[in-house]
Amino acid sequence: MPRTLWNGSLSFGLVNVPVSLVSAARDLDLHFRQLHRKDGAPIEQRRYCSKENEEVEWEEVAHGYDLDGQQVVLTDLELAMVQPRKTRTIDIEAFVDVGEVDPIYFDHPWFLVPFGESEGTLRAYRLLVKVMEATDRAALGRFVMRTKEYLVLVRPRDGLLSLTTMLFHDEVRPAKGIAPGGRKPTKKKVDQAVAVIDALAADWDPERYTDCYRERLTRVVRDKKKGKTIKAPEEPQQPKPAPDLMEALEKTLAGMR
Repeated sequence: MPRTLWNGSLSFGLVNVPVSLVSAARDLDLHFRQLHRKDGAPIEQRRYCSKENEEVEWEEVAHGYDLDGQQVVLTDLELAMVQPRKTRTIDIEAFVDVGEVDPIYFDHPWFLVPFGESEGTLRAYRLLVKVMEATDRAALGRFVMRTKEYLVLVRPRDGLLSLTTMLFHDEVRPAKGIAPGGRKPTKKKVDQAVAVIDALAADWDPERYTDCYRERLTRVVRDKKKGKTIKAPEEPQQPKPAPDLMEALEKTLAGMR
């Protein structure tokens, strides 16, 4: 069972379902410690004042923000005054169709599991899962964890409730000014490209995709432990842009057929 990071309740109207928050993602990356190459001793990071060249204790650290070229300094107390009010509820504000929510707003996945083992809690939790499965709707709400307020999307998944923290609308960069220019493609080119995409179409199977970098890194660490010599791989050649897109699409489609 993953570690519980938050306990509270899912709340809307008069409904109040006790839940616990656990991460739905696992960190499988290889984490390395920084060592002194000469003697293998761990490297320590310390806070130094660049003006006095002295180590600074944590209680002496302030927080500066550059506003219009001027450094505005805030204390811990001043920052605490504007922190969101800590509550123990995920306040649902609306129910929306899942298909209407753009995935670009999704941030981190979590699971909401029943908090406590009372029959009333489990019954209310299971009922809420069934209702949300039947309506194909997701719940939009807010909650506070630690010192940050999150916008969240709650939806059913495999008999549980999943929670996804979301970006606020102004955190998503607008596409204006990024989109490329150029002339509109002809219908023939679009049809050829669609045919290539259709030929590559497949059912989504997450188990088909693995983290190749993590696998290579794990292999290097194991080989190094065994005393093997690590050889650097050859640099892969970068593919060149196709001089004739139509010809490239036709050859690609012919090869697939």
